[in-house]
Amino acid sequence: MNPEQRDLSALWQQVDVLLKAECWAEAERVLCQALSSGTAPVALWRQLYMALRQQGKFVAATQVMDMIVQVVPGDMSARFDLSEMLLLQGEFTRGWREYRFRYKLDHTRMFERHMQKPRWEGQPVKGKTLLIHDEQGYGDTFQFLRLVEQAQERSGAHIVLEVNPEAFNLARSVRGYDQLIVRGTLPPPFDLHCELMSLPAALGLQLSHLPGRVPYLFADPERVEKWRLRFAGLPRPLVGLVWAGSPTHANDKRRSIALADLAPLAQEGITFLALQKGPAAGQATTPPPGMSLLSLSSEIDDFDDTAAILSIVDTLVSVDSSPVHLAGALGRPAWVLLPFLNDWRWLIQRDDSPWYPGMRLFRQPVPGQWETVLQNVAAALKELKGKADMAVPSSMNMSEKH
Repeated sequence: MNPEQRDLSALWQQVDVLLKAECWAEAERVLCQALSSGTAPVALWRQLYMALRQQGKFVAATQVMDMIVQVVPGDMSARFDLSEMLLLQGEFTRGWREYRFRYKLDHTRMFERHMQKPRWEGQPVKGKTLLIHDEQGYGDTFQFLRLVEQAQERSGAHIVLEVNPEAFNLARSVRGYDQLIVRGTLPPPFDLHCELMSLPAALGLQLSHLPGRVPYLFADPERVEKWRLRFAGLPRPLVGLVWAGSPTHANDKRRSIALADLAPLAQEGITFLALQKGPAAGQATTPPPGMSLLSLSSEIDDFDDTAAILSIVDTLVSVDSSPVHLAGALGRPAWVLLPFLNDWRWLIQRDDSPWYPGMRLFRQPVPGQWETVLQNVAAALKELKGKADMAVPSSMNMSEKH
């Protein structure tokens, strides 16, 4: 190793320590000094990208990643990172194109469906059979089922829709398929295939096309009635509560919180319904002081129950998780607690979502700072409680008249 290589290696290690300590601004300062000539190993530019991204400097981060992709077009990880930066900023045309590389990464290649048939790219294929299959998480499925109807209209094909077992019953209400099957069963013969999350690229989805038809999922009426009876007599407003996402998610450390941290939301007269599943559900046994919380974890068998509950509550308050997308697909109100560095689908610098009308986004102003988020949600809950209080006398007066 020559002296220049030793210096670059030492620089990389110095910055690596800063990044691991989450000293993003200092890492950026060190790298910008070293990279002022414009020539350096890709590994250092990658470090600069991370430092910029973590600070919310998305335009600069995108420029760095774009340069890396041009220099090393075969770097699939860089192309995927670029896709997320583009989609985050609403640049859908190129973003969806780069998003195709999501299954070319070492840790995701195992999840790709190796089909013997070509992927549908948006062309008319009347008389053919098109298999549309879900992928990734439950939230992704709920979000992108909206595009099945458009795929049918565009392709003219016989649509076979394959979804995970947990979403199967809800997917029955989606428009645009001819046959619905459960993932893991043998599909009928088909001519082309397309993943749910490849449909945006095939359809040329733009921000201006959203939200489309909403709701596009519907809760089972019998389940709704069951839960309506379960909640009879509880003080309103009823607020669904989810404080943690899947612990295996790459960004879970930043997006999930503890139930105890939601203490600022506790208000007299509001009934909170814990819809939390998974390891964090046990926290519901010790709610924050002053919070009237009913834990439903053991009573919720599946997403059909969750959908029915969301059809009844006045709003859902949740971190970024699958129930958020389910609420949005049902056309139900949801307030989403977002970390400073949020997932690409929530875009940037907006408190609403083009994907879901009526959804409200509450964003961290700086990394790790939930206090402002919770204060704003608490204020919104107070307003919701005020509206509920005003509605009660009105309904009582109507009863008296009759």
